[in-house]
Amino acid sequence: MTQATFTRRVSQWIPALDWIRNYQRGDLRGDLIAGITVTMMLIPQAMSYAMLAGLPPYIGLYASVMPLLVYALFGTSRQLAVGPVAMVALLVSSGVGAMAPIGSDEYIAMAILLALMVGVIQFLMGAFRLGFVTNFMSHPVISGFTSAAALIIGFSQLKHIVGLPLPRTENIAETLWLTVTQVNAMDPVALAIGVGGIVLLLGLKRISSLLPGAMIAVVIATLVVWGFNLHETAGVSIVGQVPAGFPEFSIPTLSWASIVSLLPIALTISIVGFMESIAVAKKIATEKRYEIDANKELVGLGLANIVGSLFKAMPVTGGFSRTAVNKNAGANTGLAAIITAVLIGIALVFLTPLFYYIPNAILASVIMVAVFGLIDVHEVKHLWKVKRDDLGLLIFTFTATLVLGVKYGIFLSVGLSMVWFVIKTTRPHYAVLGKLPETDQYRNVKRHDQAETTPGVLALRFDAQFYYGNVSFLKDTVKREEARMTSPMKALVLDASAVNQLDSSADTALHELLRDYRLRNVDLFFAHVKGPVMDVMKRSGFAQTLGEDHFFLTTDAAVQAARAYTIQ
Repeated sequence: MTQATFTRRVSQWIPALDWIRNYQRGDLRGDLIAGITVTMMLIPQAMSYAMLAGLPPYIGLYASVMPLLVYALFGTSRQLAVGPVAMVALLVSSGVGAMAPIGSDEYIAMAILLALMVGVIQFLMGAFRLGFVTNFMSHPVISGFTSAAALIIGFSQLKHIVGLPLPRTENIAETLWLTVTQVNAMDPVALAIGVGGIVLLLGLKRISSLLPGAMIAVVIATLVVWGFNLHETAGVSIVGQVPAGFPEFSIPTLSWASIVSLLPIALTISIVGFMESIAVAKKIATEKRYEIDANKELVGLGLANIVGSLFKAMPVTGGFSRTAVNKNAGANTGLAAIITAVLIGIALVFLTPLFYYIPNAILASVIMVAVFGLIDVHEVKHLWKVKRDDLGLLIFTFTATLVLGVKYGIFLSVGLSMVWFVIKTTRPHYAVLGKLPETDQYRNVKRHDQAETTPGVLALRFDAQFYYGNVSFLKDTVKREEARMTSPMKALVLDASAVNQLDSSADTALHELLRDYRLRNVDLFFAHVKGPVMDVMKRSGFAQTLGEDHFFLTTDAAVQAARAYTIQ
């Protein structure tokens, strides 16, 4: 094996070797600035999202070191900012919270085990090249689910903003009602910190998206709490003691009962986390003109979660907002992520005393501002103009997630996407074809008034593969369109230009159709039959039974042959 071959094979497993070998000195400045900028954004976000997941804030910091280093080596995106994200944090809370008291040692152990399970699932999906499964989640369904989840996440933080001991629930109406009925018991200091933080974050975002708004807001709020001793004089809830030092290597507590219980939520996080990550990674890769490999991304994220779980991390994935900041700050390679991980590691070792006075209200405001930006109003407007069927899917998913909760909402979303996919393939678009005057082109008669049909000849085009799921639809469509003809049908022409596959059920249906038509003295002709489809027809004997002179390269030639048959 030559050195070049060996290097190429190793690079397939460690994509970072490509940018390491070709690293340019000019890339360093952008990577350094991006690494520092994302660090300032990630520290408060990581603590906030850990709190959202029902975990101690330092777990979020643990999830911002080793996973970043691992993904930088094994991921294919050079700008993706991996770490804790709001959506995954809420799913952790929703899934693990039903099995153990939130914040307990058992809860933390199960959350860490969950990270390991997510990592293993994603790694195996990548290794077996199953990245395509996410294609079953349609964009309208994802948008509806994400928007509803953003509302649930945001309102789950209301208790920290108003300083009330509200129960942990995904029912927004219940949260609002309990807040309104206890308005006199609100903590005015916590409310001032939370609302002030939201206003400050929105203002800084309007000034510049590159400003580390979360860090600035957290620093100001922390200094206010510390300077006025608000945690004692006003009872403001704070983060408290954060363990100093880097987490020790340890294998998560393995329990067969816990693994079985966590498997549904682990599968959910694996798919949702990957979809959130691959969406932003592909968008930026397109702008930067390089390729993203979905299966390698699964491997990279899987290894990041596996290694992270060995250092007490919660599940991680790529985040929208941090990735955008990372790109805008000048990140050119995975070195930016490595710099971020190193700086957070240094903060864990030397700066944890500074985290003591951080008020929970400001972390809640960071979460609210971040997640409410995920509410996709633009997609609703777009679908209203473009595709109202898809808008119905979005609204249904949005409503179901709000009513049933995040965990059931995501399963419903996946199921709905797959059902809608099946419906569209079992009832595909079709067109009755007519000839455009003075041409040999055939078009849909519903869209082209000038298209002329041939008396006694029905020309149809089906825009989908022909398989067992739409066999009945084909038969019913032919009967329905035949009944609409002004003269008796003598020949049927099927334009197969959009048919890529033909299974055994569909082939059997064609045999039956041919037999019935011959009993009625109706002939059958095909145009644009593709090679793989013709192979199936020949192996089954259909092509021989129909006759090779009934297959044509163009629709016009097939219709001309059908016309000649009708005048015999």
